[in-house]
Formats: sequence, C-alpha cells, structure tokens
Amino acid sequence: MWSTQNSQLGAPSSDAFPVAAVTNDHNLKTTQSHRYSSGGQKSKSLRLVAPMWNGTRGIHRLGGAVVPEGNQKKERKMLQFLNNHFYDVEALRGYLLQREMSKVHLKNRSFTWLEEQHGPYSAGAFFILKQGGAVKFRDKEWIRPDKYGHFSPEFWNFREVPVEAVDASDCEINYEGLDNLLLLKELQSLSLQRCPHVDDWCLSRLYPLADSLQELSLAGCPRVSERGLACLHHLQNLRRLDISDLPAVSNPGLTQILVEEMLPNCQVVGVDWAEGLKLGPEEQPQDTASPVPA
Repeated sequence: MWSTQNSQLGAPSSDAFPVAAVTNDHNLKTTQSHRYSSGGQKSKSLRLVAPMWNGTRGIHRLGGAVVPEGNQKKERKMLQFLNNHFYDVEALRGYLLQREMSKVHLKNRSFTWLEEQHGPYSAGAFFILKQGGAVKFRDKEWIRPDKYGHFSPEFWNFREVPVEAVDASDCEINYEGLDNLLLLKELQSLSLQRCPHVDDWCLSRLYPLADSLQELSLAGCPRVSERGLACLHHLQNLRRLDISDLPAVSNPGLTQILVEEMLPNCQVVGVDWAEGLKLGPEEQPQDTASPVPA
C-alpha cells in the first residue's frame, strides 16, 4: 500500500491498478491500459489477461504443448513400477534381457504337432514363414510374408511337395527352433544370413540334412566361430558355403583353408584366403644388413 505522504507527492494510488481475475497460474500475458490517478496525472496500469486455450496444440501463440493428463498418468505408473521393482541399472537391464529372450523362445516353440495334420513340409514351412522368412516348394514359386507378416495359406495344400529352399535371413532362429527346420529332410538350399541367435551349437545340429543340403550361407552370423564351422564336416554334399563377415572367427584366411580341406567338393566363398595371414608392419623382418644412406 502506498502511504498518504507518497500519495500527496503525486505517486499513483492503489486504485490506479485494477487487477482482473486470474484464471491460470502460469503463462500469463499482460496488456497496458491508461488511466488517470486522483492527482490528475496520467499513469500506466497493468491488466492481467488469462491465456487462450485452443484445445489441441497447447496455449494459443505459445510454442509449448501441454501433455494430456492421460499420458502423465501412464508415465507416473511406469515410473512407479520401475521404482518398485528395480534398484539399479543392472537389474533393469537383466529384466529387459529376460523379456527379450522370452520372446525369442516363444518364436521358436515347437510346431511338430502340425506334422500329423499337415505333413512335415507344411509344418516346417509354417515355422519359417512365422519367423518372417521365405520358402520354396519344389516346382513352385517363393512364398514370402508381406510387411505385416501375412502370407498366403496355399502352402497347406502342398502336403506331399517337399521344400527345396529356405531363406531365413535375419530371422531369430535358435537351437530349439531347429526342431522345426529339420523336418525338411529334402532341403537343398538354406540361408541363415545375419541370424543373431545361430551359434556353433546350431551348426552341430545340421547333420540330419547331410544327404540333401547343397548350399549354405552363414554370412554375417555374429555367434559362429571356427568351432561351429568344424561341425560342418558331416555335410559332404555341400557345393557352396558362404562364411563371409563372421566376427567371431579370429583368423578368416586360415579358417577358409581348413574348411576347404574338410569339404573338398565345396566352394567356400566370402573370405580372402590371404586375410589374416599377412604380417603387420611391426611384424615384418628388419633387414639390418642393408647399407645406411649417407
């Protein structure tokens, strides 16, 4: 409050500042209006105006959008759940990893029960298509799922037609899921490129396909090492083997030489035979007998 003395000196009185009712507690804009005080002097008064709400994009003429109340409740519930169940980052990582592995195991559940009703070829093809891969029945066109994971059910009519080729690139097939793949006893071509869960143990299970399998691609499989490639000695009918881009193989050049000796009738591709065999600059022999230039 202004004192009587200040009022006599021409200072604006309290009634010179009418204040409108405030309907929001933040993001208020002000406008100026002019009124005359009791002393006859022209003074500026402030009038507080409530912000305008347009219903969808937040406050009118302001950049920030207001988060709907429903989303805030969901975020609070999620934060409360994480706070109640996890006390450190490692526990949270373990929980997320467990959830991911549960999904993988679900995708690799056994479909052998379909064998009795539709035959082994259709049952194996169904497993591959559910994984997002593609199959080719003998003398038929390739069957592939669309971007939504849907595929034609016509393959159920091919009960007696063997599957001759499978493209399982980027699929999440693991050791357990091979039970479904091994139903395809007459499989000739198999691509397992960039399959994240195909490891050395998986390769050790391919021996039932030894009589039919002629082409195999393991390119880009991060868990395949020299030990897994050694398990392929059962596949003596292989004619082409792609072992390119295998990060778990420590010496690709030497590995290719050993695989070619193990499978003499197979063309091993994807690796430069000299890769890993050349000496680095620090390992090159030094010629100490050469004269030193003046």
